[in-house]
Amino acid sequence: MKLKKQHTEEVKNQFALIKSKNDIVNLINYVNELLYGIDYRPLTEKGFNFYANPKLSKTRYTSFCIKKKSGGDRIINAPVNGLKHILRPLNIILNSVAEPHHKATGFVIGKSIVDNAKQHVDSQYVYNIDLKDFFHAFDRNRVKLGFMYAPFNFGGDAEPLAFSLASLCTHPFEINGEMKTVLPQGAPTSPTITNILCIKLDRRLNGLAKRFIINYSRYADDITFSSQTNVFRKAEFLDELNRIINDQKFEINLTKTRLQQVGYRQEVTGLIVNTKVNVNSRYIKQLRMWLYYWEKYGRFKAEHIFKQDYKVEKGHVKKGQPNFENVLSGKLEYLKMVKGQNDTTYLKLRKRFELLKTKDSSIERILSVWEKEGINEAMSQYQLEK
Repeated sequence: MKLKKQHTEEVKNQFALIKSKNDIVNLINYVNELLYGIDYRPLTEKGFNFYANPKLSKTRYTSFCIKKKSGGDRIINAPVNGLKHILRPLNIILNSVAEPHHKATGFVIGKSIVDNAKQHVDSQYVYNIDLKDFFHAFDRNRVKLGFMYAPFNFGGDAEPLAFSLASLCTHPFEINGEMKTVLPQGAPTSPTITNILCIKLDRRLNGLAKRFIINYSRYADDITFSSQTNVFRKAEFLDELNRIINDQKFEINLTKTRLQQVGYRQEVTGLIVNTKVNVNSRYIKQLRMWLYYWEKYGRFKAEHIFKQDYKVEKGHVKKGQPNFENVLSGKLEYLKMVKGQNDTTYLKLRKRFELLKTKDSSIERILSVWEKEGINEAMSQYQLEK
């Protein structure tokens, strides 16, 4: 959530005056009041200290696995409610005080995967690299140092505040058989903190891109370069790229590195960028297919077919029963975001969807009248609906 401009300025002003842990608590409460009005439970310094100490609050996080598209498991660490109600307003505070590099697009207010992909449209070559174990690369000491320097400036006598904030935002996890206190993947503050701590990485990689006259962007751990000439096989470029990545204490995931040439499908964060930012053709075909089933067979059978297809495609990732109408609506909203609200393909599919919803609502009303008042009243309702 983004605060109004006057509230953002007030957060900045209050943050600049922070001298104690109690000042941090008061600012968190100020943001919570903006978010929830008087219906929030004020944070106390005792509560802050409890959640900032993993030895006291050993169960600050619950962990669960979701399946990756490429196979394997991704572990998500979700904060418990008490901690979440601290980290959410703190994340807003961090976003108000700090601004990421302009080439960072992931988890940045006002930016999306579309903004990331746009920078690489109509390129001869698109080069993608992935940073390995991204969130786990940020340990507590690295986060503390981030809070000690600009724009937070909790250095010198204020270093204990930097340590408290770093302790609040990190947690001990077992990683490859070793306990490490790192940023959890699943905490509201983690993406924001990575963007802040990656400013130097972004600045250096953008400088490398300018040197070779190519484009650069980063969406979390997904780094993309694009160019009209193939500089991505040159030792000079690759050596400097690896040196920057290693200097910033990251590691490239070689299994996810790929060079996409013109003439083949070029993707950036899941979007096609060959001639314009677009979804892949399968996305459109699938939407049309489900709407066609709804039109031809009615909602009940269409939903049955949809759930079968959805289970095959997403069953390894998502549990529970999907809501047919909600999924279609969400996919249409995504299509609008990518292609634009005036795109003819989007408008045609949205019109079909709205007509089907209206038709179903009409049938439900007629059946309800039939059940309550009989066939004659139902027929009258039918004439009205026509």
